[in-house]
Amino acid sequence: MNDQPVLTPMRASLNRPQLLMGADRELVLLTGLFCSLLAVSVMSMAAFLIAGLSFSSVVVILARIGKADPLMRKIYVRHVRYRGFYPAKSGREITGIPTKMSWR
Repeated sequence: MNDQPVLTPMRASLNRPQLLMGADRELVLLTGLFCSLLAVSVMSMAAFLIAGLSFSSVVVILARIGKADPLMRKIYVRHVRYRGFYPAKSGREITGIPTKMSWR
């Protein structure tokens, strides 16, 4: 019997965030959807030019954010979900807290 531990290779692709054009994939796709909706709804050359310029400028901004921290969007969403005040006691009958609290 072999007393050596079995080594399992960890692939870097399993740990990397999903980026598209250097930015968060979902934000780039959402930006592309909105810009294409703008261009197709107006159907003029000016609208296509504005949509193209706005898409490229937003992607540049998102790529700079993605370079700073690829998980910035998830961190910001978690930050927004935090409440301003967490009471020291739990329960519905805490003084100063409304009885209709959203329980998750």
